[in-house]
Amino acid sequence: MTSGHDWDSGEGLIRIDDPAEVDDAFERGADHLGTAVIGLAFNCSLAEAAPRIVLATRLPDLRQRAYAFTAAAHVARFHGELTPELYAVLRAEGSEGTSGDAIDDTLSFVPFRDLPPWLKRRKVLRIVWSRVEVCRLRSGDAVGCAWRALRGRRP
Repeated sequence: MTSGHDWDSGEGLIRIDDPAEVDDAFERGADHLGTAVIGLAFNCSLAEAAPRIVLATRLPDLRQRAYAFTAAAHVARFHGELTPELYAVLRAEGSEGTSGDAIDDTLSFVPFRDLPPWLKRRKVLRIVWSRVEVCRLRSGDAVGCAWRALRGRRP
C-alpha cells in the first residue's frame, strides 16, 4: 500500500490525515473505520472529521461504533466544540450507550455557553447532584462523629 495504512489489520490508521482515503474506505466497506475516524479526529479539522465520525457511529460493528464515539470525545477535547450533527448523534445514542464517555468529555471540554440546551440541562443536573452527594456524605460524617462523641470516643 502506498498510503502506509493497512485497512485489513488497522495498522497505521490512527495516523491517517486524508479524509478522502476514509471516504473511499467507507465506500468499500473496509474494516477498522472507527480507528480511522479517531485518526481523523487527531489529525484533521473539525469540519473534515465530523461528517466521517457521524457515519462511523452508524457502523454495524459495536466496537467500531464505540471507536467513533471515542473520536467524538477527542474532537470535543481538541477543538472545544462539536458540530450540530455530532450533538444529534450523541443525543440519539444517550449516555447509557456507547456515547457516555463522549458526552462526559463534551461536558468537560466544551464551554457551557456553546452546549445545546439538552446538554446544558444535563450539566446543571450533574452539578446539582454532585453537590447533593457531597452534602449527604458530609452529613453522614457529622452524624458518625457525633455518635462517637456521645459514646465517649474521640474521632
